[in-house]
Amino acid sequence: MASRAFFMRQVVPILFGIACLLAVVVAIELLIRLGAINRFIVPYPSEIAGSFKRIIVEEDVPARFLLTTGEALAASLMLTVVGISLGALLHRMHLLRLATETWIAAVASAPLVLMYPLFLVIFGRSALTIIMMGFVSALPPVILKTLEGLSTTRVVLINVGRSFKLTPSQLYWKILFPSALPTIFVGVRLGMIFALINIVGVEFLINFGGLGQLVNELAERYDLPGTYAAICFVILVSVVFFIVTERIERWLRPGT
Repeated sequence: MASRAFFMRQVVPILFGIACLLAVVVAIELLIRLGAINRFIVPYPSEIAGSFKRIIVEEDVPARFLLTTGEALAASLMLTVVGISLGALLHRMHLLRLATETWIAAVASAPLVLMYPLFLVIFGRSALTIIMMGFVSALPPVILKTLEGLSTTRVVLINVGRSFKLTPSQLYWKILFPSALPTIFVGVRLGMIFALINIVGVEFLINFGGLGQLVNELAERYDLPGTYAAICFVILVSVVFFIVTERIERWLRPGT
């Protein structure tokens, strides 16, 4: 019974997801062949699949993939530490929260990727520029969701902690932080999305290494199958990060 429950809970959703993806791919292939989709804009999925081996061999995709993944990892670690710390600081300092929360929300919706020339001047044309662009653009959602999670902790839990004479530090680590953890992870995931978008975008714009540069080069050659295949590797980076964050959340919240 336990193995059957595990199969239904874990394996079946994965298989169903793969089946849905294959169905969409087949549908797109048929629509292109029927002329409903312009094949000069969207190539045949079969051509995209056939181009994977070619771009991996000819375009040094593994090195580019590791570079983009490393930049995204560095930006994600920075925004997690700094974002959660700043969110906790705003939660403790009410006046500072009132003074800055609106501005942080405004920055979250601003197209910060347009600031890349300034970052090029400050950090030079290097991977550090790309990492800092990803970090700065992804910071606001982590701050805001951390603040939201801490602020929406149920009062009854806080009162129980105070009844046990917990110090402010103990109250934070034993009640506030565990209660806010689901919301904080939502913010971290949003931040990672923002970071990866900006990292690949800046790689594309400044033509410096990584998968973003590869997409730019293939697009300029009008190699549509290769371009879409490179975009698939960008999606793979996102999938890897989401799986890792999900595992970390399960480790921190073993009861979920």
